[in-house]
Amino acid sequence: MFNGLIREIGKIKSFSNNKLRIISKLKPEIGDSIAVNGVCLTVTKVYTDGFEVELSPETQKIIPIENYQAGKLVHLEEALRFGDKIDGHLIQGHVDAMGEILEIKKNKNSYDVIIKTSPKIMKYIAPKGSIAIDGVSLTINEVFSDRFRLTIIPHTFENTLFKYYKIHQKVNIETDMFARYIYHMFKEKKENINDKILAWW
Repeated sequence: MFNGLIREIGKIKSFSNNKLRIISKLKPEIGDSIAVNGVCLTVTKVYTDGFEVELSPETQKIIPIENYQAGKLVHLEEALRFGDKIDGHLIQGHVDAMGEILEIKKNKNSYDVIIKTSPKIMKYIAPKGSIAIDGVSLTINEVFSDRFRLTIIPHTFENTLFKYYKIHQKVNIETDMFARYIYHMFKEKKENINDKILAWW
């Protein structure tokens, strides 16, 4: 479990045979969980200059794999420990879909960022709700049929990879876990009611 506050920006040293080696000042132990651009991965090797994780084929299907090549920068966050303060929101590190940045607009004291994504996950995205973009905990301001708008304060923008992002940049999206659970519970309840009505008829 994570909270979407980026602890370090690491650099990918190599990606080969599903093994992702990252240059980092973090000192994890083998078996620890690390969020890499919001993806929860397990540390399999530790080096003096960083660590290595493994990307499963399933994970590689749902992330923009071009963002995990040698030389690329990535957001890093270590897993929460009991008693840690949660300043963002609870994040599992389970990516729902990819998004594409359509617009980055600088305002007087903030940045508006519009991201397009799969309509299938829009039901979990609500105005003033929480969302994780490449592992960064952010608040949703406006929601459309297949996109949403974020307003990012300068501190977050300048201290994350957002300051490097360009139009058409692909990003990882994890919707709020509570929104997913609530939707699933009510969907299941509705389906059960419909089944009973059909059975009665």
